[in-house]
Amino acid sequence: MNGIQLVLLGGVIFIGVYFLVRLKKRLLDIILFFVLIASAILFIISPEITSKIAAKMGVGRGVDLVFYISILIFWFILLKLFARIRRLEQQFTKIVRDDALDKAKEFTDNSINQADNDRK
Repeated sequence: MNGIQLVLLGGVIFIGVYFLVRLKKRLLDIILFFVLIASAILFIISPEITSKIAAKMGVGRGVDLVFYISILIFWFILLKLFARIRRLEQQFTKIVRDDALDKAKEFTDNSINQADNDRK
């Protein structure tokens, strides 16, 4: 095992532990994550496997195959984050709208009570 393999394995293990602590209860995310971590470890330890898979898929080199797959994973994560941000924006808008309506109702109720008190 050479130096770059040790560095990459250390990085993959660190990322694995970090995200395992963060994901906790999302079973599908955890399964997908473990598949990615296992694949990364396998490809780091035996890089010739990527070359064999790439040759079967019609890609020139194993590194190119890993790069193409990484782009797909990047876009998946990007779209997942976009959907999450959109959902949070909608929740935030609903909270602000409900709060504004509650304050408007309080203001109206206070105005009516003030007007009733002024008449007396």
